[in-house]
Amino acid sequence: MKLYESICILRPVQVETENDQVVEKIKEVLTQSGANILKLDNSGKKKLAYDIQHERKGTFITIQFEGPPTVVAELERFQRMEDQVMKFMTVIVNPADLVAVAETEGEDSEDGGLQ
Repeated sequence: MKLYESICILRPVQVETENDQVVEKIKEVLTQSGANILKLDNSGKKKLAYDIQHERKGTFITIQFEGPPTVVAELERFQRMEDQVMKFMTVIVNPADLVAVAETEGEDSEDGGLQ
């Protein structure tokens, strides 16, 4: 099973429960396809670098999961059909890179984050 990271930008909505429903659907699609969700991060509403579908802000969702390659096809099919999703991207993550990032973050916290 490979390790993947998927980032999607959802439309900014007045009621936060709409985005929560989309995130729950994404988790459901992943688990039904045989994926194991490792990390889910809702970064909240942020200003976009450029307008996407006439929107200036978007809600950023990052999901790390492991599973067979068929999971990615099913996830991206769902994201294409969902109206709330403006943009998405899924990439394969090298596990060695995750260890290197974790070690670097540990060093930064010991130094107090100052350089």
